[in-house]
Amino acid sequence: MDNRAEVREFLTTRRAKISPQQAGLPATGQRRVPGLRRSEVAALAGMSVEYYAKLERGALAGVSPGVLEAIARTLRLDDAERAHLLRLAHEADGSNAVLRPHRRPRQTQIRPSLQWSLDTITTGPAIVVNNRQDLLAANHLGRAMYSDVYADPSRPPNFARFTFLDSAARRFYPNFDVAADMTVANLRTAAGKDPHDKGLHDLVGELSTRSDDFRRRWGSHNVRTHGTGVKTFHHHAVGDLELAYESMDLRADPDLTMTLYAAEPASPTEDALRLLASWAATHGTDRGSVRPVAR
Repeated sequence: MDNRAEVREFLTTRRAKISPQQAGLPATGQRRVPGLRRSEVAALAGMSVEYYAKLERGALAGVSPGVLEAIARTLRLDDAERAHLLRLAHEADGSNAVLRPHRRPRQTQIRPSLQWSLDTITTGPAIVVNNRQDLLAANHLGRAMYSDVYADPSRPPNFARFTFLDSAARRFYPNFDVAADMTVANLRTAAGKDPHDKGLHDLVGELSTRSDDFRRRWGSHNVRTHGTGVKTFHHHAVGDLELAYESMDLRADPDLTMTLYAAEPASPTEDALRLLASWAATHGTDRGSVRPVAR
């Protein structure tokens, strides 16, 4: 990943999202581009326009924390965007190599004890995913819920490929645009954490070549922290599911994330999960054996 280009495009896209009114400035004169001008960002952040222009061109090496904080405050960056900017700055001056997780071979399997732990969770789906959105492991309900993602036995299941290359995704995700944006933002965040991950580069290249939709969303440079919230799904066998989720990094495997899903007690989704468990028991949910019964 070209750090200078990433810095330039990230700051430019953030600047374009802030209107003069949001920044407390009068909206006067004809504007050729959306959002704030460079001169306005510089004035609000307390620096010269020449210096800010240099930073926006990608020259973040050696920039002080105070300057980065002023830019983040002016551009109204959220926590995920602020962390991404700091990682770009660390990468620019070389210190990101210290912060980057130790490079290990790409994981295609998990420790048996982690799978055993997943299998003890019986009332809700549970999955383990890496930074490239490969679905590495799931419990029984997780395999059943994501049976569409597992449907192609010829390649490892991957959420990004499923979202942008499989037509079933638009049925599985009722709020497809939200799901697609989240998937891309997760990948963009992963690229900021480890810009030298060849597997991630290859995945982004493949999706950019095969999906105009992915390429457009990738160009937005949005990032996010995958933590907690509510997601909606439409499973081909049991219908709509509205599930709260909690995601956590694994201490022994910091590049892996475990996500647990839960239904609100006494809700239609809780009933649907019981039906899903029954469906899974009769159809089998081992990887490679699951086949959707309908599209």
